[in-house]
Amino acid sequence: MPITYDGSTQCFHLFNDRVSYIFRLAGGKYPIHVHWGRRVRRVRDELIERRTIWPEDAFSLNETALDFLPLECPTYTGDLREGMIHVIHASGMSPLLLAYESHEIVEDKPSLGGLPSARGEGAQSLLLTLRDEVSGVAVELCYTVYADTDVIARSARIVNGGSTDIVVNKALSACVDFEGCDYDFTTLCGAWARERRPYTRPLVPGDQGTSSARGASSVQTSPFMMLTSKGATETEGEAYGFALCYSGGFEASVHVDHHYISRAMIGIQPFNFSWKLAPGEAFQTPEAYLCYSCEGIGGMSRSFHRLVHSHITTGKYARAPRPLLINNWEATYFAFDEEKLLSLARRAVEADIDLFVLDDGWFGHRDDDHSSLGDWFDDTRKLPNGLAGLSEKIHALGLKFGLWVEPEMISPDSELYRAHPDWCIHVPGYPRIESRNQLVLDLSRDEVRDHVVGVITAALRRANVDYVKWDMNRFITMWGSADLPADRQQELGHRHILGVYDMMRRITAQFPDVLFESCAGGGGRFDLGMMCFMPQAWCTDDTDAWMRCQIQHGTSLVFPASCMGAHVSAVPNHQTGRSTPLRTRAAVAMNGTYGYELDLTKLPDEDIAEIRAFNKRVREMQPVLLYGDLYRLRSPIGGNEAAWMSVSPDKREAVVTHVFAQAIPNMKDGLMRLAGLDETLTYQDIDTGKTYGGDELMYYGIRVTKPWGDYMSQQWFLRAVKED
Repeated sequence: MPITYDGSTQCFHLFNDRVSYIFRLAGGKYPIHVHWGRRVRRVRDELIERRTIWPEDAFSLNETALDFLPLECPTYTGDLREGMIHVIHASGMSPLLLAYESHEIVEDKPSLGGLPSARGEGAQSLLLTLRDEVSGVAVELCYTVYADTDVIARSARIVNGGSTDIVVNKALSACVDFEGCDYDFTTLCGAWARERRPYTRPLVPGDQGTSSARGASSVQTSPFMMLTSKGATETEGEAYGFALCYSGGFEASVHVDHHYISRAMIGIQPFNFSWKLAPGEAFQTPEAYLCYSCEGIGGMSRSFHRLVHSHITTGKYARAPRPLLINNWEATYFAFDEEKLLSLARRAVEADIDLFVLDDGWFGHRDDDHSSLGDWFDDTRKLPNGLAGLSEKIHALGLKFGLWVEPEMISPDSELYRAHPDWCIHVPGYPRIESRNQLVLDLSRDEVRDHVVGVITAALRRANVDYVKWDMNRFITMWGSADLPADRQQELGHRHILGVYDMMRRITAQFPDVLFESCAGGGGRFDLGMMCFMPQAWCTDDTDAWMRCQIQHGTSLVFPASCMGAHVSAVPNHQTGRSTPLRTRAAVAMNGTYGYELDLTKLPDEDIAEIRAFNKRVREMQPVLLYGDLYRLRSPIGGNEAAWMSVSPDKREAVVTHVFAQAIPNMKDGLMRLAGLDETLTYQDIDTGKTYGGDELMYYGIRVTKPWGDYMSQQWFLRAVKED
């Protein structure tokens, strides 16, 4: 059994073959953390007692003993450190002394209401109920352990079991207290076009962390943090990862106290958040995923990737090959007509591409980004036969047809805004602050969601779409809803995200054969919540090959290649002005859901022939590229090289990619050790026919040729063969 309870020691043990997560009831009341790490059979009583610091009989005499305990659900009552949960009672006071009431061990895992979460097939869950005896408020903690990945899923449900209203103003999803602070702390930070760069620093006394108050997980930060043992590398040392299945504002932090205990917590951003609960009502927190690896940072990443592949992504494309696409955006921007699109599509057929995607500008009177969001009817100036006519012609060429939409937004210059100016998020009396000349629809409102679902599904049907790019190009500023009373305005952020999820659930359910890709001004909402509805997301608007090496490297700490939208674009690159070889642009894009974003009609025939060869190789190796085990070999962060490889689960195939940034004169060829192969197998490079032993490749290395020119790349496509 992956979850056990020992009544004699009051210990709960969650485990699989590799990992243990243990906590116990101190004083018979308070769940305290004991161990999270490599699998152990048990932890002896005398070792557990060393973590409590305070004698057992103190719990009935001096509740400030809680300040010394590694609590599983701290509440700032008796514990003077910041806690997971904070409520305000009708009295205006905020005590919450949670003690054990009951527990249940169940197969699978409960759903989380309107929130997305990992599926629980083959998993087991512990439901632990804690209650404040005075107020009646209860907190139901859910822990889920998986056999196939070293991840513990955690969430909390706050129930008002009292007789008066309460207000929840902090509701995090998970807390773990680490003994000591001798760890390095990593977060993912950045900006538009340079998302998710890893930043690592040592833990110090006090607070450190990352958060977003922008109404979305954001390009600036990511709902993820990692603690690693000193000196940990990709292959060695301990790594503890925390990731949140949520697309709104979040907080991920570590507080190191005066005893050097490190309290790690993750959940909804408490700033600008509260939730009113009447008697009998409940609030559910998002799900957090806690991942442990004793095989370095790479081991943690591969566990997260297995979680995504096996329990997060769903639907037709969850583990399937993805179509190779051409998006017209960087080829035309808003300046297109039907004939221009068809000429691009005909060239795509010559290039052996599967899917043509029509991006922004097909609706209303949208010739730039100043108008028409919300007016999801065809612009017959550009498309005289409408979406239906264009789609029919695209399909007749043998291509699938995809469409860009931005359902969550509204332009002040739109028919929808003129009809419903109160449908946007706004504060009466204040200016309506625009970003990218648009406002955000208030998706906490039923009538707004119903309207958007109706017009978007109508557009997708008449277009006969095979793929949808669902974009979101701005964050929320002036927080206010015309539909919420004053005492519930701070619920808007979470209600809005629940509304986004509701729309996605309803629309994707109506089109089960359509491939949906999430986008948010690039990678502004690249999180596990989105992946529960859409199996891939546009990783960043930056299509420069070298910047992509860095962005995809950071993204891969949590997300597999199957989630990362990655395209080959024109040079000079539209974001950096940099020119890189076509082969390098393709090699980098292969570490994602592969496609093109350039004007194929301007490419010479020899480039089209090269693209055809790339596409053939991608189709052949896509199961390994998208769903194989990823090993990061050389980091582009602060370095001059990037290298990574994907290995099939049976270790019989692998794709290795190496990229140099700048050429260095008088440089010799070098060796690069590979990883993840079977040392007993012989591998053949399917391009050169050369063979190598798996042990030779991992313990000696493969030769990397010195580059002649900047941003050059090498790839090796390896397949196990019988040795002569």
